[in-house]
Amino acid sequence: MKTLKRRRLERKTDYKARLALLESGKPRLILRKTNRYMNAQIVESKNAHDKIIFGVTSADLIDKGWPIEHRGRLKSLGAGYLTGLLLGKEAKGKVREAILDIGMNRNIPKSRLYAVLKGVIESGISIPHDPSVLPTDEMLEKNEITRPLIKKLKEKII
Repeated sequence: MKTLKRRRLERKTDYKARLALLESGKPRLILRKTNRYMNAQIVESKNAHDKIIFGVTSADLIDKGWPIEHRGRLKSLGAGYLTGLLLGKEAKGKVREAILDIGMNRNIPKSRLYAVLKGVIESGISIPHDPSVLPTDEMLEKNEITRPLIKKLKEKII
């Protein structure tokens, strides 16, 4: 019987997928979601050591003008999109392409993770993807409370 590694047992690391991503030699766009925020990082790996080049969390949107009373909406589709735009703006010019790494999260088309991906792509970073998995603009602006916030912050970020 094969012994599983500790991080696989804890459902934190899929070693087969990680190896495939590392072998590409490209920086990885790592997307993670927590109970409160969306996290996005661009990471380079050298000699099996990860180095974070750029990192953004949806909590950073508060500094850009997201109202404090709506901090419970920082894990929404719109907040994910703006988080991706923010990361893409930081990385623009320094990172031209990356590959997507969603880790052990479920692959659900048009989800919050793909909203972050859409923001990063629209900021100018090339990431291989299927366009059908990205949420539409109508989906991003569906919520009446976050619609004006998204428009205002998008102009501010870009």
